[in-house]
Amino acid sequence: MNISFNTLQELSGFIAAAVVDSSSGMMLDSTVVGDFDIDLATAGNTEVLQAKLRTMQALGLGEDGIEDILITLGSQYHIIRPLSGNKEIFIYISLDRSKANLAMARIMVKKMDESIGTF
Repeated sequence: MNISFNTLQELSGFIAAAVVDSSSGMMLDSTVVGDFDIDLATAGNTEVLQAKLRTMQALGLGEDGIEDILITLGSQYHIIRPLSGNKEIFIYISLDRSKANLAMARIMVKKMDESIGTF
């Protein structure tokens, strides 16, 4: 699988991005700048997404899909976005918070979602 991360890599503060199968935790493709453990990050964020989906189901919100999940750390933003065409697959991106434009990052992740389509 060859996924283009070019637009995400151009974002200020870009650290890493991946496309992940949430049912297995398997990373389908990724790109990293510097020393960032993308394997550990995607495995952990698979658990975050699955936990949120279970919680939504328990609350009776199962039909209301997740647009994205934002995790704000002291030095980074992490965005998890299930694909609109296949909720089992998600895009993950990590950004340096001091350099990133969060609004632009969310727009670019949405555009990547739209460009990938369905798996």
